[in-house]
Amino acid sequence: MLSSIIADFRIVFERDPAARNGLEVLFCYPGLHALWLHRIAHWLYTLGLPFIPRLISHLARFLTGIEIHPGAKIGQGVFIDHGMGVVIGETAIVGDYALIYQGVTLGGTGKESGKRHPTLGENVVVGAGAKVLGNILLGNNVRIGAGSVVLKDVPSDCTVVGVPGRLVYRSGVRINPLEHANLPDSEAAAIRSLVDRIEALEKELEELKQNQEKSVQTPPKKELATASCCSLSERDIREFLDGSF
Repeated sequence: MLSSIIADFRIVFERDPAARNGLEVLFCYPGLHALWLHRIAHWLYTLGLPFIPRLISHLARFLTGIEIHPGAKIGQGVFIDHGMGVVIGETAIVGDYALIYQGVTLGGTGKESGKRHPTLGENVVVGAGAKVLGNILLGNNVRIGAGSVVLKDVPSDCTVVGVPGRLVYRSGVRINPLEHANLPDSEAAAIRSLVDRIEALEKELEELKQNQEKSVQTPPKKELATASCCSLSERDIREFLDGSF
């Protein structure tokens, strides 16, 4: 437990540009306090001690605004940034060096027994307000965009955005965990592709009407615009419709 406490302290300086000195981090970082109190509560929980672990968890929630059930398993080097409103359920497992922002929920989807909360791999980033629900697995180096809702397993080296969450593969690309502005917008891409196609069809229809007005004869056959005229491929639309997580 001591090695995990030291790793929790050191990771703050790597993940938060606002961290200036050890004294400030020691006294002014609620995410760090919540993790340290949780590690004590979890140790007592594994010993089978009743009541006391939940009491420590409740006090940590009161002091930090972060609720972590003492049964949750959290690896070393985890950083909860700001942290207000974070909820981590009893059977959740958080891998080493995960980065969790405020308002995140690692929760269940019902009253099922047994393993009912998510498992996060190593170096996972969960953006502000994201909800990861159910007994699902997020692989290593996964990034969850702010406000996303994830209900199914996510392979390693992927990014999930949207409601419901949609996969965007980033395999082979190393991403800075603090680089939140570089998340793709799959909904905007699909809508933009559909708008391009509608505009092309409207243009073709207008040309056919003009030709018909000029001549009473049957206008020459002219193929309608195909998907190739669109700025985005049909694959973008299929991925948007089929890629719901």
